[in-house]
Amino acid sequence: QVQLVESGGGLVQPVGSLRLSCAASGFTFSRYTMSWHRQAPGKERELVAAITTTGGNPNYANSVKGRFTISRDNAKNTVYLQMNSLKPEDTAVYYCKAASTIRTYWGQGTQVTVSS
Repeated sequence: QVQLVESGGGLVQPVGSLRLSCAASGFTFSRYTMSWHRQAPGKERELVAAITTTGGNPNYANSVKGRFTISRDNAKNTVYLQMNSLKPEDTAVYYCKAASTIRTYWGQGTQVTVSS
C-alpha cells in the first residue's frame, strides 16, 4: 500500500520557520523524483520545490528561492522542506508528490498558516 504522509505543518508567525516532512512507504522511494506543492484557498496548486532521485539539482519556485530548502534522505524514505522567513502569502496546504516516468503519488497534505 502506497503512502505519503506529510507532517510538520501548523501555525507560525511571520518570519518564523517550519520544517515539513513527508514519509513514504509502499514503493521504491529512491527511484522517484520528489516535490512539494501547495494550494492556497481559491488558487491552483503550484510547485514549490523539487529534488531528483539522488538529491541533486533542487529547483524552487521564484517565490520561495532563498527561503525554502528541499532535501531527502533515501535511507529514511523521507523528503523534507525547510521553510524560513515565512510570509503570510505562504499560507496553504502543502502536499508532497512522488513521480516516476509511469507513476505519480500524492500525500494528503498538511496545513501551514502564517499569521500574527
